[in-house]
Formats: sequence, C-alpha cells, structure tokens
Amino acid sequence: MTTAQAETGRTITTNIPARLDRLPWSRWHWTIVIGLGTVWILDGLEVTVVGNIASRLSESGSGLDISSGQITGTAAALYVAGACFGALFWGRLTDRWGRKKLFMITLAVYLAATALTAFSFEAWWFFLFRFLTGFGIGGEYAAINSAIDELIPANYRGRVDLIINGSFWLGAVGGSLLSILALNTSIFAADVGWRLTFALGAVLALVILLVRRHVPESPRWLLIHGRDEEAEEIVSSIERRVEADKDGARLPEPEGEITIHQRRSVTFLEIGRTVFSRYRRRAILGFALFIGQAFLYNAITFGFGAILTTFYDVPADHTGYYFAVIALGNFFGPLLLGKLFDTVGRRVMISSTYLLSGLLLFGTAWLFGQGTLTAGTLTACWCVVLFFASAGASSAYLTVSEVFPMETRAMSIAFFYALGTAAGGISGPLLFADLTGTGKTGDTVLAFCIGAALMCAAGLVAAFLAVRAERRSLEDIAEPLTAVSGPSASGTSAGAQGRGDGRGRPGSRPATA
Repeated sequence: MTTAQAETGRTITTNIPARLDRLPWSRWHWTIVIGLGTVWILDGLEVTVVGNIASRLSESGSGLDISSGQITGTAAALYVAGACFGALFWGRLTDRWGRKKLFMITLAVYLAATALTAFSFEAWWFFLFRFLTGFGIGGEYAAINSAIDELIPANYRGRVDLIINGSFWLGAVGGSLLSILALNTSIFAADVGWRLTFALGAVLALVILLVRRHVPESPRWLLIHGRDEEAEEIVSSIERRVEADKDGARLPEPEGEITIHQRRSVTFLEIGRTVFSRYRRRAILGFALFIGQAFLYNAITFGFGAILTTFYDVPADHTGYYFAVIALGNFFGPLLLGKLFDTVGRRVMISSTYLLSGLLLFGTAWLFGQGTLTAGTLTACWCVVLFFASAGASSAYLTVSEVFPMETRAMSIAFFYALGTAAGGISGPLLFADLTGTGKTGDTVLAFCIGAALMCAAGLVAAFLAVRAERRSLEDIAEPLTAVSGPSASGTSAGAQGRGDGRGRPGSRPATA
C-alpha cells in the first residue's frame, strides 16, 4: 500500500508493537544497527577532523584563504547552526513523512555537502557546505533515533541506543588519527591532505546509504498513518527472517494489543501541548540531561588543545594522540555500561552516570589546581570522567526518544538535540573560550567546576524524574496520541484469532464496538 493509498480515519486493533518487542536478537537486528547506527561514526569523524586540521587549512599553500579562527569560530558555529535547524526541519518531516524516507534524504544531504566541502576554493564555499553538512547530520539524529527505538525489541533498546550514540567517539578516534596523517606534508601536499579527509567521509556515507536501502520503514509509524497492510507485510517478513536465523524455532506468542485511530498528521499545537503540558516533568528531565552533558563536554573538550599546549607544552600537532585516547574512553562507557540500563534500570543508571562524572570532574579540577597533574595523568582523569559521562550523555538521547508519544517522537528528539547542541555549541564556547584561553590555572579550574556542577544537577533531576522505561514497550511508556485504549495485557493478540502459526498474523483488524 503506498502513501497515496493509505487509509486514515479508521480505528484498528493491532498486536504489531508486541510482535516486534518479543523478538529475540538476530542477524536482522544487526543490519539495523549497521545501516542506521554507523552514521554517528561519520559525525565524530567530521567534527574531529575539522578541529584538528584547522592549523593546516589556515597555512599558506592550503588552497584556501582562511584563518584558524574562522575555522574553529565561524565554520564551527555554522555547523552547529545547521545541525540545530536541520534537526527541527527534518524532525517535523520525519513524523509526517516517515522514518525511512527521511533517513535516506538526510544522509544524502550529508554526503553531498561533505563531498562538496572537499572542493572548497574560497572561505564562503567552505562555510556554506559546513552549514549544509550540519543541516544533514541534525536531521539524522531525529530520523535515526526514532527508527532505531521503534525497530529494536524492548529488552535491548537501552543498550543498543547507548552504544549507537556512543559510536560517535569511534569516529572521533578515526578523525584524530586521520588528521595526524593529513597534517603530514611528507605524505600529502598541503592543499591535498585535508581535501582527502572530507572525500573519505563522503565515500563512507555512500557505503552506509547503500546498506540503508534494506532497512524497512517503521511498522509503528505505518500503523498510525493508515498503512497497516504494509506494516503487516514488514513485520511478517522480519519474523520469517528471525525464525530462519534461529533454525526454524517458533517465536513466542505476542502479549498485548493496542487500539488506535489512524490519522495522517499531528499539529504543532498538539505536539507542544503534549510535550510541555501533558509530559511537563519529562520535558524538564530532557532539558536537564541535555544541558548538563553539553556543558560538561565543553568544559573538557572545548579548550582541550589549548590546555595541553599552554600548561604542558604539548606540541600542537601531537594533541590528536591525546584526543584519540579520551575518545576511546568515551566509547567504552556506553559499550560496557549499556546493558545495565536495561537490567539495573534507567533511573539508577542515568542519575549515577551523571553524578559520578560530575563528581570525578570536580576531583580532576582540584588536582589540576594543585598542579599535581601531567599531560598524561590529566588525560587519564578525563578518560575516567568521560567513561561515565558518555554513557550518561547517550542516555539523554535514549530518554527523549522513548518517553514521548509515537506521533511526537522525532520532533521531541529534534527539539532537545537542537537545545543541547545550541547550548554546547554556542553558549559553551562563549563561556569556556574566555576561561581556558587566559592561561590562568584558576580560570581553567572554574571552567571544569561549572561543567561538573551542571552535570551533577542533571543527575539529581534524573534521580527524581527519570522514567522507568527498561524492558517496557514504547506504547506502555507513552501512549500514542492516536490510541483509543491502552495496550492490552490480556495475552490474547489480535492475530492469535487468525493464523495459529506462532507469528500471530494478521496483526491488525478493525476495532469492534
């Protein structure tokens, strides 16, 4: 059934969400992770490369008349602005047009903009395509996080979401090492190496685009928008593939069904009323989590290179090695702690990772102020801080993608992402540039303490307001706006009245009076 043929205005009862949530982990789920999640590696690569090659781009002979300040200032601000606008623009369309259409479009925008950045010949060209690169990546956050949460079973949703968002730091490691290579003029000419780094990002995006073609539309989104027959076909296909992966073992019967009134769109007024009135406490939680992690990361990473070169005399072209080390610490946090968000629970893990990282940063600030740290031990301290902070920051994206209703999911992700990105990319640099740039130990300690205090405050908010969403269906956490009745726990699925093949087909039917 195509979009044009979609029927809305009908009321149906379905067990499709329950069928998706009861699936065991399989190779099919790995295709979702690879097809959708690997784009964060590109984002990490992109951001890190630009910051680290600023010195080379600003040199005579780079082929671009641009200063280092313009790269880390104007270009960085335009990338952030593009990401904010992109998240809000594409987020709205993701809720209206569907997850798949948008995660294909936004990746294509990113790919084209990155490729064209490699051909920069004037500063204005570089600025324009940095903005458009951010515009594409901002849309990716809304489309991808909503699609992942709606396709991954409830028992695995927390760890998968955290690891995928944490994979940004694998890209950061690659970007750090790649920038060292690009800066080596004995290997690449000054006007070639930096262009190849952007070209490589475009090539990787093209590979992901080809893999992503095989990722289906979210059946949950299809159900709400009157395309239940298409949703049924997709879920049945997934079930057959999962059973084949498990040597034909029958899947357990789905438990629960939901009745929804299908419609094509939800107004901005409804979205605003839902997020900021009906779910006001959850909105406060999302605001606190994003602001806390944004300021902690800027307190540490914004003046990273300046701190190493100013206080420890680390050569500018060696700071990439140190950054690669803390980037690995960032990645291992979600990788090793992710499972606990599904087992120990969201509230305990979110609050503890925020509080621990904040308290550890306070400790690092004290040691730095005492003058007892070296470049190596400071980097080690940052690794420990960011091990916990990265898991916490990733859980912020998980939180806003699962605690609001289906119809507002992408827009909610977009709003909080834009909020956090703006705070981190605009307010953060304005504040921390003055503090870390003075070369005074006391000012740098103050920068650390500000980031630590806001992270601890967010952890306290999470301790009281975090939603116990572990191993729960999305429809149970936040009932869809289109729901006529809440998810049934009767254990008698709509499809169980149809074919008794263990899959529970058909998955939807008109509701009875």
